[in-house]
Amino acid sequence: MLLVSLKYVVLLISFVAIFSDIVIAAPEPVRGVWVANVGTPTLDSPETIREFVALAESVGVNTLYVVVWNRGLTTYPSDIMQREFGQRCDPRYAQFDVLKEFTAAGHARNMRVIAWFEFGFAASYGEPHGGPILVARPDWAARDIHGQIASKNNFQWMNAFHPDVQDFVLSLLKEILLNYDVDGVQGDDRLPACPSIAGYDPLTVKLYRQQHAGRSPPQDHFDDAWVDWRAELLNKFMHRMHRELKDVDPNTVISAAPSIYPWSKQQYLQDWPTWLKNGWIDEVCPQIYREDPQSYVAELKKILDVQVAPLDKSKVFPGILVQTADKLHNSREHLLEMVRANRAAGINGEVIFYDAALREHPNWFRAAWSRE
Repeated sequence: MLLVSLKYVVLLISFVAIFSDIVIAAPEPVRGVWVANVGTPTLDSPETIREFVALAESVGVNTLYVVVWNRGLTTYPSDIMQREFGQRCDPRYAQFDVLKEFTAAGHARNMRVIAWFEFGFAASYGEPHGGPILVARPDWAARDIHGQIASKNNFQWMNAFHPDVQDFVLSLLKEILLNYDVDGVQGDDRLPACPSIAGYDPLTVKLYRQQHAGRSPPQDHFDDAWVDWRAELLNKFMHRMHRELKDVDPNTVISAAPSIYPWSKQQYLQDWPTWLKNGWIDEVCPQIYREDPQSYVAELKKILDVQVAPLDKSKVFPGILVQTADKLHNSREHLLEMVRANRAAGINGEVIFYDAALREHPNWFRAAWSRE
């Protein structure tokens, strides 16, 4: 009789936990920083990696988004890159494994390590021929209306709609999950993405004609229906990416750091609210890269009022821009105001760009998170 009574007590507690307004255990806030391999010495050696991780922990960081893919090169030794393009990794890291060092250092301090697939479907930066990947595989190039390699903001792009390109990118993500004890992977404003000037390659045009009674794609790359059609192709890839990565590791975090919507869809075909709505991403870090708190708050409000369902609010950790390689974009006070705006809106964390800012202004980070 006592056992039966205890059973009902347990059931009652469970129902109370589910249906009451009392929060039993709030998730830990994300206090993240992106770690790049440009304009910073963080990845120079195992010693600089360990030093940075110790510094990051001291200011409150608990999540490290570490670059693994930049300018057509991996920062870790990749059998796939060796086989396909004869370049196992970025030559700067030939003597040690960046991702292995970061994972060991981060986990030793109870920090999450997320593999940041920075370049996504972009093949190169500032290389008109698309760098080694597109030189070796010109059929992989995204093409604009003039038949040229799609280049936007000086990034040259692979064709994100090409099955072989999709397989290649996904194979690199799987390689990371199979070989490293990372906590997850992240695509940003280039994964999955493709500039809307692209889509005029023979393969994509053929597919469009098959589905549109032989008609060619509109010449206006901003045509709404043409944008929607290509964005849906990327949505299907995102769904596939989620399914196949979870098959490799059901516990892996699938993170996205897209541009703000709807600009992200118009310019880069990233319909990320659909990804969140369908459960294809576990967290989203929209890049609210604004240089004043008022503009930041305005964009944050749009995200929370229009683009994200209330049940998904806990998955939102905005990206805040502090510094790029050659410019300081926000002051200490701006950073503090943006973090305060997040908390006032019920947002439980953020990710700050990037590690150079943390190195140069550690007290800014410490102040931002000192009350948590």
